[in-house]
Amino acid sequence: MSSSSPRAAVRPHATHDRPFYALSQRLIAMIMLTLMFAGAKLASERGVNLVEIVFYRQLFSLPIIVLAAAAGPGLASMRTQRPGLHFTRSLAGLCGMVFNFFSYILLPLAEATTIGFSMPIFGTIFSALLLREKTGIHRWSAVIIGFVGVIIIAQPQGHETIAPLGLAVAIAAAVSSALISILLRQIGRTEAPITTVFWFSVMSLPVVAPFMPFYASGHDLWTWILLLSTGLTGGLAQICMTTSLRWAPVSLVLPMDYSAIIWSTLLGWLLWSSWPSINTFIGGAIITASGLYIAYREHKRIQRVRDLSAAP
Repeated sequence: MSSSSPRAAVRPHATHDRPFYALSQRLIAMIMLTLMFAGAKLASERGVNLVEIVFYRQLFSLPIIVLAAAAGPGLASMRTQRPGLHFTRSLAGLCGMVFNFFSYILLPLAEATTIGFSMPIFGTIFSALLLREKTGIHRWSAVIIGFVGVIIIAQPQGHETIAPLGLAVAIAAAVSSALISILLRQIGRTEAPITTVFWFSVMSLPVVAPFMPFYASGHDLWTWILLLSTGLTGGLAQICMTTSLRWAPVSLVLPMDYSAIIWSTLLGWLLWSSWPSINTFIGGAIITASGLYIAYREHKRIQRVRDLSAAP
């Protein structure tokens, strides 16, 4: 399965014939991501700085990614002809990771997760503005409806109110994720997903490392376990997401991503006795419906393009 050619390394990911396995991998990925963010939140409560969380998340995930590459497409698949684009993606990914972790530190798990799923809304906007993709009335309507969901979540509910800074950071995380998705589409034309994941970890560590002497501190055993788990669950999540795309198309596995709202709600209740407000449930349902409809319209658009290209 190994190949020294990046283009050849991409080919295995076009095999779509194990849908249930792909769905299970995507489900595991969402559980791992929820555990990762919960671990980061717990570590922050124990005095770990955000810079440390990002650094150790990348450091401890790297061995798992290398092992997955060695067991799968082979270490030769790590070679790249586009280091500059990978570096740009790594910088953007770091910004997105900082915003994501910070949003989970500031907000309850369920609220941060739900607002994060506004990413397809911004992805649609950026695709239209940056890639000049044709965006019809259906997707623009879904964008507007999705924003309504975000506004509903932001509204006070009784004595409960969402922190303005947390809301702003969570939206910034969604915007960053949307921009990263645009970059990944460009990289994905020649690079295998595992290659992109590998170079993200490798290139981001030297960027964060110079800040560590100013923010790193000693920790007890339980805190180190939390930091280790954050890296391990993050690495496993990336591998499972990559695997899911190897065995099924995006349109099939994407709806499974929204199960993260369930896991974050349950974990927030178990660890912090936090239960989302009615506004979060209503707004989350609207954002979910908006995101799924955008994904459906994108699937139909790609299908039309393929049908036209296959026509004699």
